[in-house]
Amino acid sequence: MKPGRGIPGWPFEDLGAFLRFLESRGHLVRIRDPVDPYVEVSAIVQEVVRREGPALLFENVRDSRFPLVINLFGSMERIVWALGREPAAIAEEFLRWLDLVRRPPRFRTLGELFRLGFRLWRGLPRTVRRAPVQAVVETPNLRDLPVITCWPYDGGPFITMGLVVTHQPVLHTRNVGIYRLHVYDEKTTGMHWQSMKGGRAHYYEAERRGEPLEVAVILGCDPVTMLCAVLPLPEEMDEILWSGWIRDRPVPLVRARTLRMKVPARAEFVLEGFVPPYERRLEGPFGDHFGHYSGVQPFPVFHVQVVTRRVQPVYPSTVVGKPPQEDWYMGVAAGEMVGPLIRVLFPSVRRLWAYPETGFHHLLVASVEERHPTEAMRVGLGLLGQGQLSLTKCLILVPPDVDPSDWSAVLATLWDRFDPARHLTVLPTAPADTLDFTTPTLHVGSKVILNATDRVIRARPWPTDPVPPVELPWGVRATRVWPGGHLILQVHGLLDVRRLLTETLSHPRVRPFLWVWVVSPDVPLDDPTRLMWGIFTRFDPARDWQCPQTEWSGLRPIYQTPIGVDATWKVFYPAPLEMPIDIVEKAWSRLRQWDLLTDEASRQIGR
Repeated sequence: MKPGRGIPGWPFEDLGAFLRFLESRGHLVRIRDPVDPYVEVSAIVQEVVRREGPALLFENVRDSRFPLVINLFGSMERIVWALGREPAAIAEEFLRWLDLVRRPPRFRTLGELFRLGFRLWRGLPRTVRRAPVQAVVETPNLRDLPVITCWPYDGGPFITMGLVVTHQPVLHTRNVGIYRLHVYDEKTTGMHWQSMKGGRAHYYEAERRGEPLEVAVILGCDPVTMLCAVLPLPEEMDEILWSGWIRDRPVPLVRARTLRMKVPARAEFVLEGFVPPYERRLEGPFGDHFGHYSGVQPFPVFHVQVVTRRVQPVYPSTVVGKPPQEDWYMGVAAGEMVGPLIRVLFPSVRRLWAYPETGFHHLLVASVEERHPTEAMRVGLGLLGQGQLSLTKCLILVPPDVDPSDWSAVLATLWDRFDPARHLTVLPTAPADTLDFTTPTLHVGSKVILNATDRVIRARPWPTDPVPPVELPWGVRATRVWPGGHLILQVHGLLDVRRLLTETLSHPRVRPFLWVWVVSPDVPLDDPTRLMWGIFTRFDPARDWQCPQTEWSGLRPIYQTPIGVDATWKVFYPAPLEMPIDIVEKAWSRLRQWDLLTDEASRQIGR
């Protein structure tokens, strides 16, 4: 199907065109009442996201001259409108054309190859001499922007939807990524370049050469380019070119006023500046997508030299935290757009699914067809060495007929096919996400691979009755059973969980289970999303998994079930994100006032 069919105005040339389209479909609400950028906007939008509500355009943000749009991509429907088709269709389209290129040319495929080449040529960025984003050129004053503070204990306001453009100092290849920017004052911000990110690699090379790295931060542009900045593409693959290919139309670029680079001509704002070598400043804390505050760490500093903008620009923002948030939908779309491309390297992989409930990096499930002995394990180790997949903490391998996104089916498969003595692999030292607070050393943690692609080894049904807390050691508040023989214990805070697990795993009522997961009292057992969040964000496998019945054969551990996992909050973890009750109540009051808790949320409000 031709991209954009049935979507008037697609591809949207800029953010304004997309906002007008969303408004025409009832997916944008204009709010004219004054709002506070300090946590109030965040509290409001989180309630809207949980209901898959509309994008919000705040036209009167306190102490700012500009309107703010948020929750732009907070539903899969809006993402499909932005991309012009389902995200998965983009990956399949690319794979189909790649297959044409790899095969020997034939007469009947020449037409398709020509169309492929023409479309790639048509998507190449083009340079223009005049641009709406340079209609106004100003001395930087970041305090004029409606930059929000997302959580009460954040270190300050953060730019959360800035597209950071850099060029590799030697190869001059371009990278566009979204990194948070801690606003320090009118002209400087932190630059949160995490490990394994493209911008961080460019800065590494510039700093190694003792040179400042030129940086442009794009605030608001066409929605396809905004989504492409989220994609975990190979390090030197140009997101602007990828956007042009998806749009089937080039992204117009204009030369920056003070930098030796080009920027999207139809952006809303461009912050032009540089990041000098060797300069560091404390950045954070910040409530990040793992649902806790990331700690204060030294990061590079971005110095803004000039701000260019439209005459009437709109500032974009987003909020991250405990799921679900807007990044849930963006991350799912990114996985569907690029996940299938892993089949180029690993043809036996049928599908990947990174669970948004766990912050994506903490749980990845791959369906694999094992064509050769131990091929699934080879694929698993290979996946953990690929780009941002190397940040995965827990990798589960399932057969090709199992849907990796169906958590109940994955759990059932583990019961049928998983034997920890043969199928559990622990990597005690491996790369970890910069934001992973469970690891004792920054950027270094442990991983586990659970291989459930072997033959069926359990025919008996799994236990389904939860063990009453009164039968378990003191401290257990409530229990729940997941499919596949998984017992979950909710315990009181500040217990000796290791001792509790040791006693529990030997209990006769517990021995038939495959796993025992222990969670803190702030993790609700009746909320599937928050339960997965509470489990998979709070353990480091090498330190927090227990197998008391483990035996050794030389250097090889022989694990036995049940396996215990201490997924409780520890005293050395950062605090989980919570919004003050008065702020939540105020947000609810305003949402009721604006009818945003009903199905009539598309009306014009705040008049």
